[in-house]
Amino acid sequence: MRLALEASGTEMVTVALRRVDFSSENNMLSDFSPENYLILPNTSGAEDAEQAVRLARLARSCGGFNWIKLEVTPEPRYLLPDGAETLKATEILIKDGFTVLPYINADPVLAKRLEETGAQAVMPLGSPIGTNRGIETEAMIEIIIEQARVPVVVDAGLGAPSHAAKAMEMGASAVLVNTAIAIAHNPVKMAEAFKGAVSAGRTAYLAGLGGKRRLSAPSSPLTGFLK
Repeated sequence: MRLALEASGTEMVTVALRRVDFSSENNMLSDFSPENYLILPNTSGAEDAEQAVRLARLARSCGGFNWIKLEVTPEPRYLLPDGAETLKATEILIKDGFTVLPYINADPVLAKRLEETGAQAVMPLGSPIGTNRGIETEAMIEIIIEQARVPVVVDAGLGAPSHAAKAMEMGASAVLVNTAIAIAHNPVKMAEAFKGAVSAGRTAYLAGLGGKRRLSAPSSPLTGFLK
């Protein structure tokens, strides 16, 4: 995992709070230098706002973490986020002084409300967690990016480097990837591939992608050269 993280070039690592034994000095967080990565605890497993807030406060009290990836997923089969409970938890955590990055369905209205509440980013899913199906919510994510005044991180469902490149070409600020790298035959090589894809996608977005056409247009026009 350490080698894959290094190969990916990431600056942030999200960690499920329920997987960390804060009573042990040798818990998984001890392997990651805060100088190299911003640790982003997440509230994975929370089924409502109350549970999510409790987990976030636990992270602060045990590890001093103020950045939280907010996840509220009451339905265990598809792990789809509960928008109403996510908004409720965001309101509480913002008042508590947390930097909140909520995981949401690709819902432009909810994304805007979370931004207005004080969320410092929004993290819409591309497809359900761990499915590797790519960006099935493209049209809605495009609207979220267009309207957002905070970073948009495409989270969940990205299964190939091309999916990450697509998200960055759309104008996303970042992507969150786990399963695609973790289950690859060579996680380090896959992490390296995602790094290249993210860089290429961002560069393409900054360069300005050409618009799509219904009809063909010759790349070497036949007019204007022989005058």
